[in-house]
Amino acid sequence: MPDTNLHPAVDGRTAAAPFAALEGTHWIESLRDGTRVLIRPLAPEDREREADFIERLSPDARRWRFLGSFRRASPALIDQLMDVDYRRQMAFVALAHVDGQLREVGASRYSEAGSDRRCECAVAVADEWQHRGLGVLLMRHLITIARKNGYRQMFSVDAAENEAMHALGEYLGFQRRIDPDDAAQVIHTLDL
Repeated sequence: MPDTNLHPAVDGRTAAAPFAALEGTHWIESLRDGTRVLIRPLAPEDREREADFIERLSPDARRWRFLGSFRRASPALIDQLMDVDYRRQMAFVALAHVDGQLREVGASRYSEAGSDRRCECAVAVADEWQHRGLGVLLMRHLITIARKNGYRQMFSVDAAENEAMHALGEYLGFQRRIDPDDAAQVIHTLDL
């Protein structure tokens, strides 16, 4: 599949402008199996894709990502996920052609947590795209931009039984400890 098929139309209203200082505004990445995806900052025109992505996640994947169960994402949740300023609140999406449509297959994001240069992160990958290295790619982009934006530490609060997140966190160098406020959760921490 040619790279040009992955590139969405870009105009002055997209998220590309805040990323002029980065080495590119989007990246074509190859997964472990050779499949190529487009990774770029979340943009306002991704709202419907983001809602569809969350709806397509399995109940377990939604529970791991949001630490709770629901059938459909509320408009308030979608508003919160779409609220990015590309510095204090950042999100990347992974897009791929699926059945002739450009579809979101993964997302990573961070949000500033207090005034001590820490940010909380999260990552989600569509069930059928898991175990192919997409979570690692999304998190590496997130870690890079968090460092460039001056954050000193990134953390994630996860269910203690979420083995996939434990493996991803360990691979990326995160330290894990039991959440002192909830033994059913762990906190993964990465010094940037």
